[in-house]
Amino acid sequence: MPRRTDIHKVLIIGSGPIIIGQACEFDYSGTQACKALRKLGYEIVLVNSNPATIMTDPETADVTYIEPLNVERLEQIIAKERPDALLPNLGGQSGLNLCAELHKAGVLEKYNVKVIGVQVDAIERGEDRIEFKKTMNALGIEMARSEVAYSVEEALSIAEKLGYPVVLRPAYTMGGAGGGLVYNREELQVVCARGLQASLVGQVLVEESILGWEELELEVVRDADNNIITVCFIENIDPLGVHTGDSFCSAPMLTISEECQRRLQEQAYKIVESVQVIGGTNVQFAHDPVSDRIIVIEINPRTSRSSALASKATGFPIALVSSMLAAGLTLKDIPCGKYGTLDKYVPDGDYVVIKFARWAFEKFKGVEDRLGTQMRAVGEVMSIGKTYKEAFQKAIRSLETGRYGLGHAKDFDTLSKEELLRRLITPSSERHFLMYEALRKGATVEEIHEITKVKAYFIEQMKELVEEEEAVLQYKGRTGTQQLPDEMLITAKKDGFSDKYLSQLLEIPEEDIRNRRLALGVEEAWEGVHVSGTQSSAYFYSTYNAPDRNPISEDKPKIMILGGGPNRIGQGIEFDYCCVHAAMALKKLGFETIIVNCNPETVSTDYDTSDKLYFEPLTLEDVLSIYNKEKPLGVIAQFGGQTPLNLASELEKNGVKILGTPPAVIDLAEDRDQFRAMMEKLEIPMPESGMATTVEEALAIATGIGYPVMVRPSYVLGGRGMEVVYDDESLTEYMNAAVGVTPDRPILIDRFLNHALECEADAISDGRHAFVPAVMEHIELAGIHSGDSACIIPSVHIPEESVETIKEYTRKIAEEMHVKGLMNMQYAIENGKVFVLEANPRASRTVPLVSKVCNIRMVPLATDIITAELTGRPSPIQDLKEQAIPNYGVKEAVFPFNMFPEVDPILGPEMRSTGEVLGLSRSYGEAFFKAQEAVQSKLPLEGRVLISVNKKDKDEVVEVAGSLAQDGFEIVATEGTYNLITAAGIPATKAKKLYEGRPNVGDMITNGDFDLIINSPVGKDSVHDDSYLRKAAIKAKAPYITTVAAAKVTAEGIHYVKTHPGSAVKSLQEMHGEIRDRAE
Repeated sequence: MPRRTDIHKVLIIGSGPIIIGQACEFDYSGTQACKALRKLGYEIVLVNSNPATIMTDPETADVTYIEPLNVERLEQIIAKERPDALLPNLGGQSGLNLCAELHKAGVLEKYNVKVIGVQVDAIERGEDRIEFKKTMNALGIEMARSEVAYSVEEALSIAEKLGYPVVLRPAYTMGGAGGGLVYNREELQVVCARGLQASLVGQVLVEESILGWEELELEVVRDADNNIITVCFIENIDPLGVHTGDSFCSAPMLTISEECQRRLQEQAYKIVESVQVIGGTNVQFAHDPVSDRIIVIEINPRTSRSSALASKATGFPIALVSSMLAAGLTLKDIPCGKYGTLDKYVPDGDYVVIKFARWAFEKFKGVEDRLGTQMRAVGEVMSIGKTYKEAFQKAIRSLETGRYGLGHAKDFDTLSKEELLRRLITPSSERHFLMYEALRKGATVEEIHEITKVKAYFIEQMKELVEEEEAVLQYKGRTGTQQLPDEMLITAKKDGFSDKYLSQLLEIPEEDIRNRRLALGVEEAWEGVHVSGTQSSAYFYSTYNAPDRNPISEDKPKIMILGGGPNRIGQGIEFDYCCVHAAMALKKLGFETIIVNCNPETVSTDYDTSDKLYFEPLTLEDVLSIYNKEKPLGVIAQFGGQTPLNLASELEKNGVKILGTPPAVIDLAEDRDQFRAMMEKLEIPMPESGMATTVEEALAIATGIGYPVMVRPSYVLGGRGMEVVYDDESLTEYMNAAVGVTPDRPILIDRFLNHALECEADAISDGRHAFVPAVMEHIELAGIHSGDSACIIPSVHIPEESVETIKEYTRKIAEEMHVKGLMNMQYAIENGKVFVLEANPRASRTVPLVSKVCNIRMVPLATDIITAELTGRPSPIQDLKEQAIPNYGVKEAVFPFNMFPEVDPILGPEMRSTGEVLGLSRSYGEAFFKAQEAVQSKLPLEGRVLISVNKKDKDEVVEVAGSLAQDGFEIVATEGTYNLITAAGIPATKAKKLYEGRPNVGDMITNGDFDLIINSPVGKDSVHDDSYLRKAAIKAKAPYITTVAAAKVTAEGIHYVKTHPGSAVKSLQEMHGEIRDRAE
């Protein structure tokens, strides 16, 4: 069938900010959809609130709106743009839910918008638990026994019938939010109440537990003519009971019989045919290895986390093909070099793909590291190998956790067999590392299978690795004729043991291992994965188990870009954004581009982002092998965040040319002493500080500087291990706990700037001149990590002379350090004086933000500078002009506190956000209002406000209360705050704190009495903990604010929106059209 001609303009809804359960795989699918549909000649309107993505770049779609994702804003956009069609199944759960809500509200009908790809009733049949069950019963497909509950009482009586344990699943949610496995009545009451709240429709499914069964997934694609193909069979190695997003899994299925796979496929085809999805669908099954029962768990009628994995695992671009099918093409219309046309596709790769998740438990104090039906992972890696062992060990070294093999993690090798088996009872992020040590201590395959229900095959494979490692350990420290025999080294490499891990086991330098295997002719070889729907495109993976089939082209000069590795807190999609832009810019400059990365969710690992993609771990062994094979002119390390920077100096030692800012300069910025000396030379002030390796040194420094002080380890990203310390006792505690954080790298101690305004500037520098497009002002005061603070760009409250000072300091530092490329500077202003906090001579997480608000292509400009020594092009810096930017952008961070209900949601110097949104407007107050709306915490325009702040903030809170009272809010305050507010003549009501009797503020929040909560934490000096306030606010879904600085902007935002009703929406392209050069 030819493409549809009844539609011309298509609206695509993005998935919003990155949260646990919905990450950048939707940036990848949305970007692919824009590519496919524009190629077919459609005009694309894109809506998404996430500024860090490639899809919200002005070049990706024809018209781009960075707006909050809700019905009101979408109706405004639809009324203005009048699209003919809406494609909802590429924006994750957010996109699907919004489509369903727009349909219910009658908006689609009113403006005559057709839904393509997946029908609205299909969303209901797939998402609504009752509808889905009806459909399955009609098809004769078995499901887990279950009933739907609309109240806790109903749920209790259903659970009595089914027998505990039972699983609770709220309707219309994602990442298992609000659900869980419960073993008794009490647990059910707690989880069910949470689930009913999390569900859009107040509906929770109570189902029998199928704990310990195999969890199997099929990724299926269907077209309008009902041609159906299976793209990928995925086997979860962790059994049911662990969310698939946390589960360690393989493709193809390694232990499932052909006959069972055929049964799964037949059922999956029946389901997608009856639901009538066009494009990709993910179908999840459970299989009981004992009784051979198969039941369907759920379907996702959209591209999902699994479809990004399936795409990268098989080379079949599901999102790209889904968009073409939604536009009316069929699988028979899409040619493919390998299969003729795509309807003949079969998954027939002769390699094993492993996905392993990356968690961030270390960022959340008080969170128990256990995995269940609610997703906890913040990212994932994918690795490809010829054998299970090879792929598994490659996955472990891709994780960026400092582990290069499975053994000797933490102190696990010192624990007894009994203790190890006890720890395996509850699944945790350390499960497979514990299994490895348990096998070493003599646990049998049966014992481990009995506890974990992981299939015996996988435990046996692991046992063989343990035995092999024990044999290698016999040769520890031996040299000459006594050293590890050649054949043992060769076997170890074939089984995926990395050079680094072998060097740790044998206690010899990694270089010796590398030289020895090269002398034996043991080198990485590469094989290609064919990309379906293309003539002959492929991407490559390394193996020690096959001959090399990696054609090398010599046509153009080559440059290699190192990607960012797995998503994690502190290193997210922003760095992938930079890598993708660098690849595009290098192509335009006439280079062949090579990307190395191992993250399956991202645009950088899309086959056509670069000329050649290596799906490989970012370790010295893997990157050096590729470098020696491809012989590029140089490597760019400054765009991928901390991952490639940690590799840069090692690579340089091994003869690799690092383009742009040299690694030595990056080290200089990290070395406090050197950096301080340079600031003194330039006469730029810094907060007083010192470095300590012992408790005594630390106490002496702190006494000299005066409390409070900020303490942190050197060389970290995302503020890992940073704290503000107020007294000797806490400092002693910190030093004792922190000694292991950085061996031979001291702890840094700085004076903490109190009530200082923090700001940052991104610069592009050519080593002689630097350009700063705009200064960003943080809304939260100094002491809160820049990645977590909301910020306004261009700045509002910074005096003009301070802005000039900041720009001047930034230029001076960039020139003194000879930075080539991007640089990010952090400053604090205390009583009108500008202090430098730190310099990061690399791309930072604010690059996409500055690029979009100021309409400046930061990364392409930096890439032009970095490659100037090869191209001889003049520096673009001279031509950049200062601009007047009429629209403000407010970035707000998004936190995973709803997934970690036991954590106190306060902000500090350690980064905890997973993603961000952007609000844009002529008024920064409204921009802030929109940013809050985009993180689903819409500010009220009327109602009741609770104010309860600590002593330090008492003075400023009066102004906030006054503004809110004038706007008609009723104010409730706790005693201290109440006395202040009423003394200033502002009417307020007094409420009791938790320990003052009942009903208290905790009760009032839980009952939903407040529309807004302003509460700055009392801190360590108080006897009474007040974290219950903030935890209750999250549960009650009330907007809550934990700093007075943010409260001020909140009051301004509310006031602006109340006095300016009905503001129009503008596209990013229109806003860019309003930017003018500043008159000199």
